[in-house]
This record gives sequence, structure tokens and C-alpha cells, in this order.
Amino acid sequence: MAMNTDKNSYTLIFAIVMVLVVGSLLAFTASTLKPTIVEQERMEKQQNILYAMGVNGNEGTGDITFVSKELVDNGSGKKSPKVSVEFAKYITKQLVIENGVAKEDKQAYLIDVKKEQAKAKNGGTRRLPLFIGEKDGKTFYIAPIRGKGLWDAIWGYVALDANMVVQGTFFDHKGETPGLGANIKQRYFMDDFYGEKLLTDAGVFKGITVAKGNNDPKNEIKDDYEVDALAGATITGDGVTAMIKKDLKLYQPYFENLKKLASN
Repeated sequence: MAMNTDKNSYTLIFAIVMVLVVGSLLAFTASTLKPTIVEQERMEKQQNILYAMGVNGNEGTGDITFVSKELVDNGSGKKSPKVSVEFAKYITKQLVIENGVAKEDKQAYLIDVKKEQAKAKNGGTRRLPLFIGEKDGKTFYIAPIRGKGLWDAIWGYVALDANMVVQGTFFDHKGETPGLGANIKQRYFMDDFYGEKLLTDAGVFKGITVAKGNNDPKNEIKDDYEVDALAGATITGDGVTAMIKKDLKLYQPYFENLKKLASN
């Protein structure tokens, strides 16, 4: 007997079947791709951390070239992504700071900063990842930061020396306006932070302000606690200022302890 396709019941049954079929396919696809997605996110974090400390493929004055993900010999006769090999080479220690205590954790780079911020906001204890790198005889301390831009999340990594002077940065965003706020990811903006101080000579944390009225547009003065703002991106710039001041200040006790240990 032929089914009457004009009935409402047929339409309802058909819709339910399609939802179940499509839902099952999507769930299967998501489950299948999840390991690949997680691996890509892991390597992207490694790229960003290395970029902040100056391990990248930059050659010109404006390009941004990350350490590649291509497979290379990892030294044991096997192939690994180049970024993972470089990460193991340059990042000598990964720390998690919690309740003022720093402990080594080789998985620190996988900590979700967004979740840690939410935990602290709800009264919990926030874990702070910190990556220590060695390059050309210099020690770098790379800290992740996260904040809010005009439209959505912004984040980054800031490389510091033992005196909390910026040695490199990497910024990114989820949905800032192309040509305006999205330019926080441009090299000319990120390079302006190099050499900027976070602390006064007395050791007071000042942070860095992305200032529209900055009197040093070439950013040659490195103790004014300011960098030049992006044209037409005031709110995004304010977001960068806020996340630097809020997140990096949390690391100040660690650096103060470093100085005490060095003086003993």
C-alpha cells in the first residue's frame, strides 16, 4: 500500500528521521576528526609560544612565518612535526603556578586559559602556565594572556626577561574587524612591544597601555609604558591593554621570587 505523503504525520516522521540521520553523521564526523583537531590546536599553541620568543621563520620586515608543521627527523630516526621538535629544543621547562607555588608540568601548554579565568572569577584558584625558553644564551619567560576585544576574544603570548621587560609577543583574535582591530596580529604592532618595561624602577607593576595619544609613535622610548594605538581600533587596543595589565600582573610574584633567589 502506497504511503500518503500529503499527511502531516508523514512530514513529521520524515523530519525526525532526517534529524536522526544527519545528527548521527555529524556526531560520527566530529568524533572521527577530534584527534586531528586536538593535534592541530596543540601545534598551533607551540607555534605561538615559539613565535613570541623569536623562534620563527621571519625574514622580511613585515612577514609572519611560524615554525612549520611539516614532518622532520626528530633525532631518533622517527618523523615528528618540526614545530614539536623545535618546541622540545627551545622550551626547557614548563611551569604551572598555583597559590604562589610553581611546579613543573610538561603539559602546561595545554591549560585552557579561558577556563582558568572563569574558575578564578567564580572564586576558584587559577592555574598560571609559564614557559621557560633558552635561545642564543638568553632566557625567556613566556606567559599566555587572554581578554576581550570589540567583537570577541583576543589572546596572546608575551615573552619576558627576568626583569619583566618584553622580549617578544604574539597576539591573535577570534573576530576583530579586518584592517582595524584584526591588525593586532600584524607584525608591526607586535614588534612595537619589544623592549617595553612592565615595572617601574621601584618594582611597581605598570603594564603597557595601547595609547591613542601616545607621544612616541615610533615606539623608541621604552620606559613610558605605552605603545602606539591602531587607527580605528580603540576598543580592541583597550582590550590588549587590559589583558596585559590583568594577566601579566599575576606573574609578578614569580619574578620577585626569581630576584630573591638570584641575590642569595
